[in-house]
Amino acid sequence: MKQISTIFLQGVIVLIGIMALAIMIRIPLTEGRATNLDLFSIYSDPFILYGYASSIPFFIALYKTIKLLGYIGKNKAFSLNSVKTLRDIKYCVIVLSVLIVMAGLYIMKFHNKDDDPAGFLAICIVTTFVCLVVATASTVFEKILQSGLDIKSENEQLYEQSKK
Repeated sequence: MKQISTIFLQGVIVLIGIMALAIMIRIPLTEGRATNLDLFSIYSDPFILYGYASSIPFFIALYKTIKLLGYIGKNKAFSLNSVKTLRDIKYCVIVLSVLIVMAGLYIMKFHNKDDDPAGFLAICIVTTFVCLVVATASTVFEKILQSGLDIKSENEQLYEQSKK
């Protein structure tokens, strides 16, 4: 049963990645100032390119999450690899939140005076908050796994000493 649930969660993570990629491809064609531009001008826009570059930590974090679920599915949750993977997820999410804040600051400073940036800034605030929650949760899980790993190591040492 545990194997099925981790495979299901891995599938959900893959679907999230596919949906994010589809949104990243489709939205620039239909929204904002790019609606009247040709295809090359849309995808050579510096802000859209920044959005694509900023999505790299997001996709790395998704990959690392799939990897972590694989460790859990193989009953290797309390391993050094799991702790390292959680640490990588935490760093990716922190980098992503910084990049989102930078995008929000850029829009706040340089937006067209006829445009209202409130919607974009609200999305930046919400996604930054979500990133910080995920980073905090991964830090807590990392500490729990590390303490479990330490206990496991101590128990193995005690077992080896008792055999002698």
